[in-house]
Amino acid sequence: MRGSCPGGGASASLAPSFNGFRAMICRRPATVNCTSRIGISFIQTAKTGPFRAGDRATGGICYASQAVELLPTLCPEIVVRDARLEDCWEVADTHCSSFFPGYKFPLDLVLRIDRYIALLSGFSVPPGCMKTCLVAVNSNSVNNSFTIECGDVTDASFQEYSLSRGSIAGILTLDTVADYLPRRGPLKQRRTGIAYIANVAVRKEERRKGIAKMLVQEAEARARSWGCRSMALHCDVNNIAALRLYKNQGFKCIRVPEGAKWPEPKIAKGVQYNFMMKLVPKA
Repeated sequence: MRGSCPGGGASASLAPSFNGFRAMICRRPATVNCTSRIGISFIQTAKTGPFRAGDRATGGICYASQAVELLPTLCPEIVVRDARLEDCWEVADTHCSSFFPGYKFPLDLVLRIDRYIALLSGFSVPPGCMKTCLVAVNSNSVNNSFTIECGDVTDASFQEYSLSRGSIAGILTLDTVADYLPRRGPLKQRRTGIAYIANVAVRKEERRKGIAKMLVQEAEARARSWGCRSMALHCDVNNIAALRLYKNQGFKCIRVPEGAKWPEPKIAKGVQYNFMMKLVPKA
């Protein structure tokens, strides 16, 4: 179904239903900063289960900081900051295109949606722990963002969300949850004072610009602000470029005791990792 939308020059279409929901999409003309606006009204067609995020829209809460921190950069147009709600889809796309480049439709879409939902709900941490997702943003890229309005037409209550496209150059997650660190003592207690780096990824077209180094440096500054004594990560033994990067940043490979069952990421079957750590220097 197609027709006109308020605002002139816009078009509307009734998208296919997704998990019992149908979306009315209204696209308005782009403004001078290349930002387009999409109004999405979700019409519940069958209450068969909870709402699941679709390709372009979701209703969720992200607790990432809104603060923007400028880092002395190797690449002047790149800014490293905390991820925002509008970054989540592009963060998910960057993660999946870097770690699962061989996946094809529809599995690649499923992976992105799964990662997207995890980002929206994954900022809750155990008491006393910290977690953030850092993004390297290309400030010279065209501002190609769009806004979605999500809600149920039966109660005329809509919430507006903004999503970005084309500006995220790299990502990194940092936490003190210690899921991938060996537990301490006979009671298997969670280790404290160690910041763990994961999911470091840079888009293919943005590589060889020092972006990963900038992300790691900002992660170190963040770990210091959290009061951490050291940092840790796992690196694929076959990823020579990543190993060189981490070693240049002061990380050293830690020998895992023979027979020890230390936790490791489960990204792909058969991947072997080096466990690496470094002390966080005082400011």
